[in-house]
Amino acid sequence: MPRRPEGLFVGLCTFDVVQLVDHVPGADEKVTALRQTVAAGGPAANAAVAFAHLGGAATLLTSVGCHPMGVVAAAELRGLGVTVRDLSADSAAPPAVSSILVTASSGERAVASTNASGRRITVPDDLAAVVAGYDVVEFDGHHMELAVAVARAARAAGCRTVLDGGSWKEGTEQLLASVDVAVCSDAFHPPGTACPEEVLRFLRERGVTWAVVSRGGRPLVWEGPNGGGTVEVPDVRVVDTLGAGDVLHGALAHRLTAQGELTARGFAAALREAAVWASRACTSFGTRDWMREGPSPSGTSLVP
Repeated sequence: MPRRPEGLFVGLCTFDVVQLVDHVPGADEKVTALRQTVAAGGPAANAAVAFAHLGGAATLLTSVGCHPMGVVAAAELRGLGVTVRDLSADSAAPPAVSSILVTASSGERAVASTNASGRRITVPDDLAAVVAGYDVVEFDGHHMELAVAVARAARAAGCRTVLDGGSWKEGTEQLLASVDVAVCSDAFHPPGTACPEEVLRFLRERGVTWAVVSRGGRPLVWEGPNGGGTVEVPDVRVVDTLGAGDVLHGALAHRLTAQGELTARGFAAALREAAVWASRACTSFGTRDWMREGPSPSGTSLVP
């Protein structure tokens, strides 16, 4: 049997409460949800779930704690095949709770969360051992001090490093110095940038070899050492966009583990497959149902 690819995901773990509604309520308005679900969330956590679902061995390095909600979140992740390494295991404080409203007619979501603010974690002393053996290490930019330290250790160990750039955060520029692949949302705006082309140039000037800007249902824009291009996003009936970007990152990380030295053709193919999985995630409510619905939207399994 071939060895399972191993991925380390560094970043946020939340407790998500997701409600499907006809519309987002206004001031002093109450609405009755059409459906609800609860699950562990956060970009790194959801990407780790996607990586594990596609056949990889995923480890999440994060802060959860021993509060009952944190225990439930970690248990759900473990049930989905993700190994959770909790750097705040003795903390009784509740994890970050994300309250999410998904509009039924459009699949758009509104999110309120504290994210990683207020949570203090200690960076492990044995970083060389932490990153040892992984094929890919991904960061979502939360717990930035931890991310920068692990990224440097991963770069020194020869691990491929990937950034999920959801938004520009304090410390991101330090992190970029150790990033091989950056996949950023349309909301990721480094200082002085206003469009995908400027973002790609900014990343290139800071040493990122492969860079991508995702734009929802519009084509992904990417750039590598010898040029770039676009990758179409499959057209699907959108039910819920929550977590689709996280699936994109987890699927891309998984696909990149099958490649040695990256080429433009191989990178574009990996992006194309990741976009299929991300689109599939938009066709069902919540962040888990997409894994229970048989083959991919293209009709073929994308697991190598």
